[in-house]
Amino acid sequence: MNLKNTCISALAALCITATPALAETLRIGGNFPVEHSSSKAIGMFAEAVAKATSGDLEIASFPAMQLGGAKENVDQVRTGVIFGTWIGTAYLSRTVPELEAVSLPFAYPDRETAFKVIDGEVGDILSEKLAEHGFVALGWMELGSRNVTNNTRPIEKVEDFKGLKIRLQPNETHLATFRAIGANPVSMGISEVYSALQQGVLDGQENPYSIIKSRQFEEVQTYLSDTNHFFDYIALVVNKRKFDRLTAEQQTALREAAAEAVAWQRAQAAAEDEASRGQLVEAGMVFTAIPDDVRGQLRELTAPVVDELKNRIDPAIIDTVLEQAAN
Repeated sequence: MNLKNTCISALAALCITATPALAETLRIGGNFPVEHSSSKAIGMFAEAVAKATSGDLEIASFPAMQLGGAKENVDQVRTGVIFGTWIGTAYLSRTVPELEAVSLPFAYPDRETAFKVIDGEVGDILSEKLAEHGFVALGWMELGSRNVTNNTRPIEKVEDFKGLKIRLQPNETHLATFRAIGANPVSMGISEVYSALQQGVLDGQENPYSIIKSRQFEEVQTYLSDTNHFFDYIALVVNKRKFDRLTAEQQTALREAAAEAVAWQRAQAAAEDEASRGQLVEAGMVFTAIPDDVRGQLRELTAPVVDELKNRIDPAIIDTVLEQAAN
């Protein structure tokens, strides 16, 4: 090899060596507002992943329905169009119906109990079910205890629910629960709810206090109650095929970063929930606490909903939820 060829070969080798590996960008879409604690947690998750992988993996997050609504995000993850989503479990239950087992009416006395259930055997079972449908569960954040608002009357007794047109998420257990207590539930995407309340198409809706506040429903709703009828989780899920193609080190980085983000979000959500109720009342909403005896009546009325769910999914999962929630 002459000197010229030797120089060219050496230069080519130097260029190959000096070329940095291109970072892989993983897109994650969600429907929560930018200021919601879960969206902020995903931002922290992205930073932690980039740091742990020295920039080899980058998470690009798209909150506030930038990549479509909740249903679209679930479909996008399942087909691999995007890497992941953080989403209320109700929207995943259409694909993985076993998730309805953690949305039983009046099942959890407090958030500590709710997380004890999802962080234990039940969470492991649901992770397996999600994997069967092409998802990897990276964590469970808090959406929170759901509470009813409406424009018709204060909720003080069971009869006060009668005939109210209440917006709910697309979850069969949720819808059946409100039918059982005499309301008229309507499944509707969150983006349509404000205008439907404003125009009187709906009488009310139900959400955690923080969502009621962030969606500014106090502007179009008068009455607020602490029904606490469901406790809702936000699942952070990713496409299983894409996750399995990552290196073991990258998978570990994702799981550890998710665990840190989830822990932060849960603490933040608890603080925001308490503060949001006060802000809603300050804004003019009329708050009514549900008496214990009324809550007991509601629990009795909705017991058949649990029995019916056992006909649709493995009853052993439901029994495990109820057993762990009671202990």
